[in-house]
Amino acid sequence: MTTEDIESLPLTRSRQANERLHALIPGGAHTYAKGDDQYPENLAPVISHGRGAHVWDVDGNRYVEYGSGLRSVSLGHAHPRVIEAVRRELDRGSNFVRPSLMEVEAAERFLATVPTAEMVKFTKNGSDATTAAVRLARAVTGRPRVAVCGDQPFFSVDDWFIGTTPMSAGIPTATTELTVTFPYGDLAATEELLTRHHGEIACLILEPTGRTEPSPSPQPRSGTTDPTPGYLAGLRRLADRHGCVLIFDEMITGCRWSEAGAQGLYGVVPDLSTFGKALGNGFAVSALAGRRELMERGGLRHSHDRVFLLSTTHGAETHSLAAAMAVQATYTEEGITAQLHALGERLAAGVRDAAASMGVGDHVVVRGRASNLVFATLDENRQPSQQYRTLFLRRLLAGGVLAPSFVVSSALDDADIDRTVEVVAQACAVYRKALDAADPTPWLGGRPVKPVFRRLP
Repeated sequence: MTTEDIESLPLTRSRQANERLHALIPGGAHTYAKGDDQYPENLAPVISHGRGAHVWDVDGNRYVEYGSGLRSVSLGHAHPRVIEAVRRELDRGSNFVRPSLMEVEAAERFLATVPTAEMVKFTKNGSDATTAAVRLARAVTGRPRVAVCGDQPFFSVDDWFIGTTPMSAGIPTATTELTVTFPYGDLAATEELLTRHHGEIACLILEPTGRTEPSPSPQPRSGTTDPTPGYLAGLRRLADRHGCVLIFDEMITGCRWSEAGAQGLYGVVPDLSTFGKALGNGFAVSALAGRRELMERGGLRHSHDRVFLLSTTHGAETHSLAAAMAVQATYTEEGITAQLHALGERLAAGVRDAAASMGVGDHVVVRGRASNLVFATLDENRQPSQQYRTLFLRRLLAGGVLAPSFVVSSALDDADIDRTVEVVAQACAVYRKALDAADPTPWLGGRPVKPVFRRLP
């Protein structure tokens, strides 16, 4: 592929496959963030396979891939150590009528890696884990309301959260009214919320770091999204003072911030925390972990009313738990978190230099922690723009870079990053032309990409 003629990018089979997907699957994908509306029109590749930091589409085009599996594949596709661990279990059976020894071994490995937790329960996706945490918090406190961080984009597919988004169709108002929001980094506002709803809020749930997705604000609060000193400790004190449960959503920060997640990096222990994404390197496994006193309420060794915490037929599939154990061992033994940071820093520096050299350094903006980089595309007035995002994504795809974000995997090498920076520079040259014209329309090739959360199709 070349970057000279985007229309020469051969995607005939991908376009046909997208039509088949939409005919059979609502939205054409099983995750809205993977929908073809997130990509430029007629430039949404359908993937055939992946290896390491590269994927191939059904038309045979090869891409350097970022944000692999929506951040779930942090070691690269088909990582040998993970695949071998999975293969060892496949011919031994994957699911039984009673727990397998793999379940206790996976729990032991997890709790050794995340020592701030005392018990853990595995499931298949992040929403089940966060909803279980909310249910448990409501049960132990006897309170109905949930307070979520309003500056962070996603916590669950379940009603208690989705009802607060523009895609709230089908969710009763009575349910939505039980969820309130607090701003990240503002202890005074959070305390005011807890005081206003005195004795009603069961939990505070948040990602322990700042936004892990592009912010709608043109200026980020922090280049690295690290919490300000004392913020998390202050939340811990507020939760204790007001008798509510502190929940850290570590779906993204788990592994990428440290092997033990953000709580392991920042040294603040939540009551409950949820992990997923990188935990299985693409295999379906997530976890709810936390203090024994709370977690045991979902078990049998207590005298309180029972909490239906998590009960999933496939939650303890042996091969997925084996994958999680292999991932955690690899992270710990090979220093993967440090590798992700080094790769991200190299990429961020290259992209920033490329954007600056083309005169668009104030418009193509890289943000976030080095292990979890995102980019913002700003218009002539330095406001977030879906049109300019479309232009940028088109040029990246034409250059063989599949990058809804710049979230790295440890499978990337220097050549991949150098190639990415070269393609970014070429994209920024076109970006500059559009800015000079004050109109990106001639470079869009169709409708602009769309935000995931919106009321209408």
